[in-house]
Amino acid sequence: MRPLQPAPKRRAAMTALAGLLFAVLGIAGCSSPTRLEAVPAGIQAKASVEGMPDVRYWADGDSSEFLRDGLETVRRERDLLQQAGHRGPLPPADFLAISGGGEDGAFGAGLLVGWTAAGTRPRFKGVTGISTGALIAPFAFLGPEYDDKLKEVYTTITGKDILEQRGFMAAINNDAMADTAPLRKLVRRIFDQNMLDAIAAEHEKGRMLLIGTTNLDARRPVIWNVTKIAATHNPQALELVQTLLVASAAIPGAFPPVMIDVAADGRKFEEMHVDGGATAQVFVYPPSLNLRTEAQQAGITRQRRLFVIRNARLDPDWAQVERQTLSIANRAVSSLIQTQGVGDLYRIYITTQRDGIDFNLAYIPETFKTPLKEPFDPVYMKELFKVGYDLAVNGYPWAKTPPGYAAPEIEPPVPARAAKAVKEKRRGAVAY
Repeated sequence: MRPLQPAPKRRAAMTALAGLLFAVLGIAGCSSPTRLEAVPAGIQAKASVEGMPDVRYWADGDSSEFLRDGLETVRRERDLLQQAGHRGPLPPADFLAISGGGEDGAFGAGLLVGWTAAGTRPRFKGVTGISTGALIAPFAFLGPEYDDKLKEVYTTITGKDILEQRGFMAAINNDAMADTAPLRKLVRRIFDQNMLDAIAAEHEKGRMLLIGTTNLDARRPVIWNVTKIAATHNPQALELVQTLLVASAAIPGAFPPVMIDVAADGRKFEEMHVDGGATAQVFVYPPSLNLRTEAQQAGITRQRRLFVIRNARLDPDWAQVERQTLSIANRAVSSLIQTQGVGDLYRIYITTQRDGIDFNLAYIPETFKTPLKEPFDPVYMKELFKVGYDLAVNGYPWAKTPPGYAAPEIEPPVPARAAKAVKEKRRGAVAY
């Protein structure tokens, strides 16, 4: 039998035990957030937002609905051109894809504003955005007249405008470590009914604005057609788009997920949506869509250019990692995100080469060394905005391939006789 502890130690042990019991009872007494049932796997394809069907697509599934809407944009564009007296081929089409990156979105914002100042910024046929890129995308889509608003967002906000920290017990009894009520308030302020109406008008001209989220229940990427949502003129359209902008930036675990009401087979469900970056850092269109082949079959001939803004550095970012669990985990997760982002660029590049699209890439230069002292540090963001702006004003040197990519040397096809002659020549024979 162990000897009885002295009275002071017994009292200390009892106090510790009482504290532990209090904490356990406190946890048991706190109820976690609740939700409606998720859409069952068997009827996911039937689920839609009530009053606004067919406004989204699976990014990793059948691309037929996306193709249908894409062809419709070309039809509306042609009709508008014909009304203006244009009878020639379709003009070149420019597309913009903006990645996630949190406060690093200041780079993309600065690049766009500087691009306007340089006088070479295109009017994009389509714009896509994920996470912080989703917040930038509406401004980029609507054009230079929204540059001042874009600059304001990425040079004046602080962490207090994005989140409110919760207590450490939130990891156990809540759905995130922070509350994004400030972000919701910011989104409602910067994205209003006037912007939605302006986007609806562009829908009628044959343009597309797309943002990405991740359906965490299904563990699949979702593409939302914001121009189509705006064109419904549904009374709930503005609230839905504002919700999607928050959802696309909802970092799992750090920010609360966003619950979206849907219906399927006459029943109501809730889908859990989080940061689009959980499945992709940047996207253009479903890679299952062979744009070159489909365009040829539809009789569509035009030049296409894609501009990708990756709001991140792509070079290895060295740092000494402390031998502590959180330090190691944070470093590993950030490495995973960076590697995923590079993989996304490779996927997009290969898709553009298959489909005959001119590829152009911008990213944060390795010369940018300003330290990030806290999330959404205003000093860091202002400096990064200026870097993007200055690079664009001076004529940004867009990269034509992802970092480290070297196109393989492929021998051009030759007729059978010539191929036989080459083969014989290699054997040392004389070919005629």
